[in-house]
Amino acid sequence: MLIVSAKKDWREQFEGDIPGQTITLAKNTEAHITAVDMMQQFLETLIKKAKENNLIDRITAKEMLMDNLTFDENSFDVIWSEGAVYNIGFEKGLTLWRKYLKDNGYIAVSEISWLTDTRPEEIEQYWVNAYSEIDTIENKLSVIEKCGYTSVAHFVLNEKCWLNYYQPLLENAEEFLKKYDYADEVKEFLELGKIEADMYNRFKDYYSYVFYIAKKK
Repeated sequence: MLIVSAKKDWREQFEGDIPGQTITLAKNTEAHITAVDMMQQFLETLIKKAKENNLIDRITAKEMLMDNLTFDENSFDVIWSEGAVYNIGFEKGLTLWRKYLKDNGYIAVSEISWLTDTRPEEIEQYWVNAYSEIDTIENKLSVIEKCGYTSVAHFVLNEKCWLNYYQPLLENAEEFLKKYDYADEVKEFLELGKIEADMYNRFKDYYSYVFYIAKKK
C-alpha cells in the first residue's frame, strides 16, 4: 500500500497525531505500507510512532514529491491519499498515480466536492478562488472514469472531521503565534483558517470532503 501526502502548510501543528492515517491503516490491515511526504520532519515523526506501536517492520517512509514519484510501475495494490491530492489537482493525481497500481488495484482519495448542484454566490466564489477543481460528486465520478478507473464507492466525510481541525486551530492560535514569534506567514495562515472555519459553519450543507474509492481498469 502506498500512502501519498504533501504537507505544505502549518496545519499539522494543530493535529495531535501527524502520521495518524498511516498508523491506523497499519493497525487495521496486514499490508506493508510505503508512506510518502515532501517534509522529512513528518516522516521522522511517523517512524517514531511506528516504533512506539511496534509497526516499524511494516512501514517504510520516503521523502518524495507527489507529482514526481520514483517507484516502479505496477508496484502497489492500493494507493491512499487523504486531503492531499488538491496540491497537484484531482485529475492530475489520478492520472499520474495510475501506473503505480497493479492490475485491478484500488485508489482511495479524498477530495473537496460540492454536495448540491447550486449554492450561494459567496461560497461558490470562495471555493472557486481557493481550488478551481472543486466540482459536484457526479462530475468527480466522471473524472475518475476518464482517468482509467471504475468507481467502487464514495462517501461524504462528516462534520466531526472538519471540527477536529478547526477547533484546535482556533483554540491554540495564540500559543502557536508565540511559538513562531508572531511571524507574518503564521498570522496569515491563522486568519485564513478563521475565514475558512466561518465559511464552513455557514455553508457546510453545500460542500465537504468526499472519499472516492475506485479500481484500476
